[in-house]
Amino acid sequence: MNHRERIHAALRGQPTDHTPVALWQHFPGDDLEPAKFAARVVAFQRAYDFDFVKVTPASSYPAEMYGAAFRALPPDAPRYREGVRECIARPVTALSDWDRITPLTADNFVCVREVAALKLIRAQLGPAVPILQTIFSPLNAALNIAGERLYADLREQPAIVHRALDAITATTATFAAASLRAGADAIFFATQMATAERLTLDEFRAFGVPYDLQVLAAIQAAHADFVFLHVHGLNIYFAEASQYPVQIVNWHDRRTPPTLRQAQAQLPGKAIAGGINEWETLAAQTRAAVSAEARDALAQTDGRGFILASGCVIPTDTPPENIRAVLEVARG
Repeated sequence: MNHRERIHAALRGQPTDHTPVALWQHFPGDDLEPAKFAARVVAFQRAYDFDFVKVTPASSYPAEMYGAAFRALPPDAPRYREGVRECIARPVTALSDWDRITPLTADNFVCVREVAALKLIRAQLGPAVPILQTIFSPLNAALNIAGERLYADLREQPAIVHRALDAITATTATFAAASLRAGADAIFFATQMATAERLTLDEFRAFGVPYDLQVLAAIQAAHADFVFLHVHGLNIYFAEASQYPVQIVNWHDRRTPPTLRQAQAQLPGKAIAGGINEWETLAAQTRAAVSAEARDALAQTDGRGFILASGCVIPTDTPPENIRAVLEVARG
């Protein structure tokens, strides 16, 4: 089987020659220049030959589209190893600023930058491997745009936030469609908002779900091959988010319920991805410990309808031998 055949067999719950496997990471600094970013993504893929390539733009890009400013973190910062940046200026700092959030077109400089990188990645990797573009949920983007004040505003002035979310949803759909035209096969749709640590369930249903579903409908209309849903965080609203019209569901299964086995029983007809604790095991433990965790993931799922993967982006300093240990278990 080639990469595409293997992924599609997993989506259908059919046998594969070996378990599909993929990991992904950020490339801080280089992810702001299309040629450098593409070169890093391509080199990472050529080093490990994953079954799909998850393109990881700077996670702050939705806010950057609207004028947010960021700076690199110092090496001793707690989040440095994630490959993220620190926000130093947000476009929404007062309630009235929400009215300046309007739909953006594909000629926005951030969209142009990310599409340029995607075209280079596709040209260099060719058609052999599925490429996934990362799209963040509109409510996720709103948090990056406004920071912590989002929570007070959506509770005290919901109509204003809903109007802004309409605009962000249109922008997100535009970017997703542009990414698919540029060479992405599929979409990695990420939400960090489907968690009790950020919102009540009713708030997530009101401010998250409707806009997520609009973006997913636009992705389907743009003929994405499939959608890989990542539900980020702990104490997640798994039952709610996992019912989205997606083909693959991924979450921090080693850190928050459900387990892989439980999820597989709850989601007939969908594939699941995970099994590797990217921080506590992959980046911090021995090769033997990584292999044991990977084997346990395969045992939980019988290797059917399953992609061996991390719960989220892997630390930038993950030991290469541990990455290879994951590959060896999947391909053994």
